[in-house]
Amino acid sequence: MDSVISEIKEKLDIVDVVSSYIKLEKTGINYRALCPFHSEKKPSFFVSPTRQIWSCFGCGLKGDIFAFVKEIEGVEFGDALRILAKRAGVELRSQDPKVQTARKRIYDICELATKFFEKQLHLSSTGGKAKEYLLKRGLNKESIMKWRIGFAPDLWDSLMKFLQEKGYSIGEIKRAGLILESEKGKVYDRFRSRIIFPIFDLNSQVIGFGGRVFGKDEAQETAKYLNIPNTVLYNKSQVLYGLNQAKIPIRKNDGCILVEGYTDVIMSHQAGVQNAVATSGTALTPLQLSVLKRYSNNLITAFDMDIAGDSATKRGIDLAQAQGFNIKVAVLPDVKDPAEMIAEDPEAWKKFVSEARSIVEFYFNSAFSRFDAKSHDGKRKISEKLIPALKRLQNKIEQSSWVKELANRLMVSEASVEEELKKYVPSAALIAEAPKEIRGQEVKKTRKDIIEERILSLLLNYPDGFAHLEDRHFGYFSPRIKEMIVKIGEIESKNFKEADFSDEDKEFLDFSALKGEVEAEMEAVEKGTGIAEEIQVCLKELESLTIKRELEELSDKIRIAEQEGEKDEVEKLCKEFRCLTESLSGGHNDSRISKHQ
Repeated sequence: MDSVISEIKEKLDIVDVVSSYIKLEKTGINYRALCPFHSEKKPSFFVSPTRQIWSCFGCGLKGDIFAFVKEIEGVEFGDALRILAKRAGVELRSQDPKVQTARKRIYDICELATKFFEKQLHLSSTGGKAKEYLLKRGLNKESIMKWRIGFAPDLWDSLMKFLQEKGYSIGEIKRAGLILESEKGKVYDRFRSRIIFPIFDLNSQVIGFGGRVFGKDEAQETAKYLNIPNTVLYNKSQVLYGLNQAKIPIRKNDGCILVEGYTDVIMSHQAGVQNAVATSGTALTPLQLSVLKRYSNNLITAFDMDIAGDSATKRGIDLAQAQGFNIKVAVLPDVKDPAEMIAEDPEAWKKFVSEARSIVEFYFNSAFSRFDAKSHDGKRKISEKLIPALKRLQNKIEQSSWVKELANRLMVSEASVEEELKKYVPSAALIAEAPKEIRGQEVKKTRKDIIEERILSLLLNYPDGFAHLEDRHFGYFSPRIKEMIVKIGEIESKNFKEADFSDEDKEFLDFSALKGEVEAEMEAVEKGTGIAEEIQVCLKELESLTIKRELEELSDKIRIAEQEGEKDEVEKLCKEFRCLTESLSGGHNDSRISKHQ
């Protein structure tokens, strides 16, 4: 296993892996980004190509490529290993089916089911009719193959029997979401006489399915579209259809187009607009938004939008706006969905998307078209619709501009609009929930811990700094940090990797070195004089904290001696106390330290 992990790490560069999920920006010798694991406005997530590690100095999460994939995909190590092995072209030794993880077997069931449905579409007579229907709708053969569209025959147990013959149990097939059980205990296929759209994860592995009814009287069907329920692989609140194909185009175009249906996505990609994904008929959720934020803060909606009432669609868009997304609305022509528009004229679709207007402009036009801006009641209703949208604007200059626009169109003062804006309190559902605890955060550190680790990180990036350490300074450090500094100081190269450290200590030093690099880059601390001065400031602060701790201990001893009537001991202790106090009288400048706390 160790050799496989090493081989994968040798073949994959951490910058390439991380940048396939989030947008990285070069900064000095490292890369930075907004952390995908917690909400932030300034980037605190850094990737080191030289060390092949990443660390978020905001939430505390850190690690190598395996830790990153585990976190961002929400999987265990075994699944992260498979994902990265596939990417690296490293073959993993096959396992006995008995010891395969339950999760892996569900993946295999989904893959086999996809092949079953594909075969039915291309080889069965009814499937052929379904394929003909798809071609008439505008999908070409390449798209049908690329998106692995299939067909479920109008039989009760064809897929179930197929999977059983492959060695999978009823329980496993049920956990994959592919069969149902009646009240009488009879099990049968979930999808029957439906065109099947496989749903993929970010690595293009099938994790679920959606089915459109075909070959039956649609009026008699309870649902035109049917999806599997949530499983160990598929979570409808998190998955966006087509994101596996669209993630790179989204980053390249710095924008994502949101449509409603599977065919809308496929047709858009077929037309060359490949940064489109589908919400699959559901409202945008916080989980979906957190995934999209890895790639872009710009969204274009291309489905029915109505500011009337409190629709699920509007709540999802409002939530995105509250979380800082820049949103534009492409208003669809009457009785047309994107797939129909693209089938008629692909170029019209491109023009349609390019002419999308801002969400606030869309809300303004909708509100003013529905209510009379000259009547008192109309003014109130318009303001009730638009004030929440203005409140959610993150950019204050943009907000101020729209406040002026609203005041002018309602023929009221800007001050009155500002007053209503101040009074409005957003719904709790639209306020991004902060996590109760930050997952990667270490045990709360003391100021002394912070400063001595700061010194260590500076020394790792500026070996000449060891010359500024005096014998008295070593008494200020905790035993662990002292041992590290002594060991590194004894090495001529000052490279900690040449010292005899445990794997745990080497990892700690690696991340400490990265932190020192990042802080030096962010603060533009010049090597040489700048870092030397910084080390001196930190040492002085560390000395001060040590003395203050000793003064507290002396105070306790003096109080005890006074209570016991030991006058000579009290006098001796007080003399020590005065000497230590005088050593602090010069003061110290800790302003540069406080920001690292």
